[in-house]
Amino acid sequence: MPELPEVHTIVTDLKRFIPGLKIKDVWTDILAFKKIKKDVVNEKIISVERRGKNILIDITGNKTILVHQKMTGHLMYGKWKKEKSGWKSILSGAMHDDPANRFIHLIFFLSNNNQLALCDMRKFASVTVLPKKILKEKLKKLGPEPFDKNLNLKKFSENIKRKKGKIKIVLMDQSVIAGIGNIYADEILWSAGVHPLTTTSKLKNDDIKKIYKSIKPVLNRAIKARGSSYIDYRDAEGKKGRYQEMQNAYGLKGKKCKKKGCDGIIEKIVVGGRGTHFCPKHQIKYG
Repeated sequence: MPELPEVHTIVTDLKRFIPGLKIKDVWTDILAFKKIKKDVVNEKIISVERRGKNILIDITGNKTILVHQKMTGHLMYGKWKKEKSGWKSILSGAMHDDPANRFIHLIFFLSNNNQLALCDMRKFASVTVLPKKILKEKLKKLGPEPFDKNLNLKKFSENIKRKKGKIKIVLMDQSVIAGIGNIYADEILWSAGVHPLTTTSKLKNDDIKKIYKSIKPVLNRAIKARGSSYIDYRDAEGKKGRYQEMQNAYGLKGKKCKKKGCDGIIEKIVVGGRGTHFCPKHQIKYG
């Protein structure tokens, strides 16, 4: 599932392309998306922002297109043509050649004759159009952003301690902190040296501090790499990110731990139904 670095990358890309353009038409083969057309056609795109894992496309009429890409979705900006086998990219390169970009299920036709398309192999992505007032209420459930200047160590510690459970699950709780999912929870805990099964009640203050101090560097590194294409994430130009080439824990079962001086071997377990990777040597569990 695209997490903060992947969503940030797509939003940053789209900010270059679509603000100021009008939506001229909509095509979709998903019944739940059919009602979108009447709410967006002839509206102008004002801005593109991110909140947690959500993409927010503000349009005229005091409305926002809310996109959650879920498991396999990604938004792309380009040009496609309809063929019997589906929509095909007119543009050369990754958009055309990478098979991960062929699952087009929603297209916004824009006033510059380009298109904004949702590619989603498993068709789990959510796209809705909401009045800004309703959107504001909906997003209230989300916790602070990792890069929010008001999220200091004290606030972060309070958020962690008020939740009971294993730290891996709590770190992925969007009401605690927004944007972190399975990949980056593993990476953050690896960096902090905290075992994913450690319960929040057993965390020492120093552990919470290490987790807090690991969050921004891990996410910044992933953003710089334009996200992780460990499976099927692609950016707005249909290209892979590079973070999967530099991951320290996630997806590395059986590999030697990369931490300097550590001779551990990365293990994989299931925590809260999610595949979880960690080093049993330097990631200490307190219970």
